[in-house]
Amino acid sequence: MSNNINLIDSFQEFKEFKNIDRPTVISVLEEVFRSMIRRKYGTDENCDVIVNPDNGDLEIWRTRVVVEDEFSEDDDLEIELSAAHKFDPDLEVGDDYIEEITLESFGRRAILAARQTLVSKILELEKDEVFKKYKDREGELITGEVYQIWKKETLVLDDDGNELILPKTEQIPADYFKKGDSIRAVVHKVEMVNSNPRIIISRTAPEFLQRLFELEVPEIFDGLITIRKIVREPGERAKVAVESYDDRIDPVGACVGMKGSRIHGIVRELRNENIDVINYTNNNSLYIQRALSPARIGSIKLDDENKTAAVYLKSDQVSLAIGRGGHNIKLAGKLTGYEIDVYREADEVEEDVDIEEFADEIDSWIIDELKRVGLDTAKSVLALSVDDLVKRTDLEENTIQEIIQVLQAEFE
Repeated sequence: MSNNINLIDSFQEFKEFKNIDRPTVISVLEEVFRSMIRRKYGTDENCDVIVNPDNGDLEIWRTRVVVEDEFSEDDDLEIELSAAHKFDPDLEVGDDYIEEITLESFGRRAILAARQTLVSKILELEKDEVFKKYKDREGELITGEVYQIWKKETLVLDDDGNELILPKTEQIPADYFKKGDSIRAVVHKVEMVNSNPRIIISRTAPEFLQRLFELEVPEIFDGLITIRKIVREPGERAKVAVESYDDRIDPVGACVGMKGSRIHGIVRELRNENIDVINYTNNNSLYIQRALSPARIGSIKLDDENKTAAVYLKSDQVSLAIGRGGHNIKLAGKLTGYEIDVYREADEVEEDVDIEEFADEIDSWIIDELKRVGLDTAKSVLALSVDDLVKRTDLEENTIQEIIQVLQAEFE
């Protein structure tokens, strides 16, 4: 083995470093060899370890003071004159004897131990670098490639080969992936688990929808339009409140684009999730009205202290306000911060029968469940199919069919 050894060529594992800069690697190499020197000679204070950061060449030089024969107190720091003259006859007492240490002198076992230590330290550094890199990127949009699919999560690799985890709970219900697919998501959570970085990505987080809007709508990216709040039922519906700082820009129109050109790409990415873009306003009544889109509201009574809103509308608008599975009214409540109750307008209710009137035939907990989803009259229940009623309530199909029979008998 030559005196000048090229460490990067010797240690094949470190020819390509994914996340660590070369100066850091060189400093680790130097420390590993200083540790070898301390084990062999007891100290590294009189040794110089020189690593060339450009090509990885290593030189180790050891300096000892020349002393008279039989006067050496520490052979690791001093060398007797007769021994020094074997290498350089011109040396005198008090001179520095400088020798180059080769790898062979450490022995095969020490070199293998150094190799193992080096591997361990580099892997540890690499894990720390991956953790720091992604911790700083929480909330950012990333693209990766699906590598492996399991029952509860999917393994995704980024461009550097780092492992990202997409749990089933962070996937849109309609998501379907196969190995090799390109996938977009946001960095949701980064944590250390048993000294390994665990990077969780998400496609259901509101930030994912926000980043997609920033990509598709230049006015948002430039700061002319601000997204005030996003609420989602992933794969079903989302509501996005936007505000413009320029009176000349219509924030809703800018987000939707000409004939829906801008929002169509986002909807496809979200597996046809319905997206309502709403113009934000400080007027709570108007804000709630917009949040319940596409339903047309008749009137609203607000209780700002208790954050509740009673919304009155025509019968044909009730199902629109509530939405399939109750998603529309639920998201409107989350967006505005108000608990919203839906009622039919008085003139229509008079022709109908309040659901409370059937308390002697229908259990009170069932009546409460119907009222919870805005079905407070007999006709509002009968206006929906059995399947719709099953989806909107927590009631069994048999129970709903019995209710319908009771209500229909009232109008026969």
